[in-house]
Amino acid sequence: MNRPRRWRSALRAGLAGTVLLSVLAIAADRLFPPDMGRLDDVSTLVLDSEGRVLRAFTAESGAWRLPASAAAVDPLFLEMLFAFEDHRYRRHPGVDPLAVARAFAQMVRHGRVVSGASTITMQTARLLEPRPRTIGAKLAEMTRAVQLEARYSKDDILDFYLTLTPYGGNLEGVRAASLAWFGKEPRHLAPSEAALLVALPQAPELLRPDRYPVRARQARDKILDVMLRRGVLDEEAVREAKGEPVASRRLAMPFHAPHLARRLARSHPDTQVHRTTVDGELQAALERLLRVEQARLDRAAGIAVLVVDNASRAILAYAGSSDFFDERRYGQIDMVQAIRSPGSTLKPFIYGIAFDDMLIHPETVVTDIPTRFGAYRPENFNMVYHGEVTVREALQQSLNVPAVAVLDAVGPRRFDARLRGAGVALRYGGHGEPGLPLALGGVGLSLADLVMLYAGLADGGVRKPLLATADGPAGGDEAPLFGAAAAWYVTRILEAAPPPVNFVDPGATRGNRRIAYKTGTSYGYRDAWAVGYDRRHTVGVWIGRPDGTPSPDRYGRATAAPVLFKVFGLLPDGSGPANPVRPEGVLDVATSELPVRLQRLAGSIDRPASVARSLTHPLMVAFPPDGSEVQLDRNGGGYPALTLLAEGGRKPFRWLVNGRPVASPPHRRRAGWQPDGEGFVQITVIDADGRIARAEVLLR
Repeated sequence: MNRPRRWRSALRAGLAGTVLLSVLAIAADRLFPPDMGRLDDVSTLVLDSEGRVLRAFTAESGAWRLPASAAAVDPLFLEMLFAFEDHRYRRHPGVDPLAVARAFAQMVRHGRVVSGASTITMQTARLLEPRPRTIGAKLAEMTRAVQLEARYSKDDILDFYLTLTPYGGNLEGVRAASLAWFGKEPRHLAPSEAALLVALPQAPELLRPDRYPVRARQARDKILDVMLRRGVLDEEAVREAKGEPVASRRLAMPFHAPHLARRLARSHPDTQVHRTTVDGELQAALERLLRVEQARLDRAAGIAVLVVDNASRAILAYAGSSDFFDERRYGQIDMVQAIRSPGSTLKPFIYGIAFDDMLIHPETVVTDIPTRFGAYRPENFNMVYHGEVTVREALQQSLNVPAVAVLDAVGPRRFDARLRGAGVALRYGGHGEPGLPLALGGVGLSLADLVMLYAGLADGGVRKPLLATADGPAGGDEAPLFGAAAAWYVTRILEAAPPPVNFVDPGATRGNRRIAYKTGTSYGYRDAWAVGYDRRHTVGVWIGRPDGTPSPDRYGRATAAPVLFKVFGLLPDGSGPANPVRPEGVLDVATSELPVRLQRLAGSIDRPASVARSLTHPLMVAFPPDGSEVQLDRNGGGYPALTLLAEGGRKPFRWLVNGRPVASPPHRRRAGWQPDGEGFVQITVIDADGRIARAEVLLR
């Protein structure tokens, strides 16, 4: 009878002791939690849309401590890591009793430490709280390891390890090491690379491949031999891996889209990882292009480019300058956000609002002659005036006087209010206010806002904010610029603008990409602009000197437009027109068929025709030019129509080829003529004043 009582007493005492020890352990864990501070001091990362590093910033300690996770690391590396460091990682509670027993037995047998017993969790504890290598420190690591296992999952602890492991110099974590030694993310590692990354933490400073390549190779090959013995790799894989060279130099960390990365890091200092919408491969290709293009400029001029996806308004590429580190170009100034004079790039929106108000139509006739608007007298860029032109021609040729006349009809204050209502604030110097000069660039605007406006044109006249981060509010804050019909008119006009010199019209290529674009040049040649869009993308280009000094002979069409077309050449297929569906309300007729009030812009009727005639540019056949040879591309046995284009003169026009009339709308400068064979032809155009221009052309 006494024995059962003694057993029950012992059992109660044992349970009480267990409870007491548990309480003490929990209390100790709460009173002395593991210090996780080093994980708070990690590098800020700015990533592209695929999670690749665009730019990293060092931690406060000065280390490249890039946050890493097992999910973003090559499985082969993890398999090799477990095989070499801790093959029972998933099963032990932080301390591996079998490894401890083995290490102790080997030490007794050999009289020295032969192998360690540190698990990955214990190593993580040491990385979190570095201590001198003593028996007491080892016991503390074991205690901390058990604490970590109680507090965190195995996956979390592995992520801590992959973030903190030293790899030589100020490199910490597998991600920083992979970028510095191999120039790539650790998602895909060759066996030789994975083996080196397993070896380096054994002695980070003594095995640095940039300083001790022989030691690094030997350490890597030792890991490969272990992997062969443990069945992770076969003989052929090990042989091939040993034949691979070891990285001999440390590479610079990725440095793409630096202006955008800096802006995000500064605006959200508490965020460690910023996932952007940037296409990393496109960004790198754009930066390579701009390094080539800036060589064509003077040493003080730079380039800024912004590329946007029309559907989502996501920023796909962002170059605030063409060389971030060039002090002579003020490369660290973000010219995507800088306020500059937009030149003529706002003209499409002036015409768009006028289309929306039914003040004009693309075939409305306006007069391009020297005109005074109160005290303001605008002049054309080349001081040449064209007399009577259609709105379509005025916008395509970026004529200044017609644009100011249309803005005068719309009202500059109303234009300013429309853009402000769409979320774009125009900046006026000093105490300035909206006035007619804003049609020609007398206002301040950023490239980012300009691209946002043009993306709205590509989207039927609906303005949406641009998105830089993957968690941005997609599709929010929509605001109408003008109706779909007005956007359709503007798009069709800008698509028909001739390409820059030495560039083929994209619409004539196999892909049939249509680029609707507009150029601009600010006063004094300080800013050269080109902004355009196709079915899928909008691109903005700024070229100039960030300090605001003039760049002589640099203007939009000659300087910025070629870069714009080259950037479009980097983009995926955008074949077909933007705004392809004709919206309701579009009126596609000749001038004579328009309602009377739309045939001429109000205010143009009273101008004497004699004044217009005297200031009209001389009539000429612009295409095909006199004395040229035209190669006819026969398709299916027939000849394609040949476009005839007149410059100067006054409407209406009559066309003749070899003395025979060519049917064409009288108020358009273009005509289409169907050749019937090869040989010489004489092309004649006659304007409203009876002036005649001819061109002799050889068709082949």
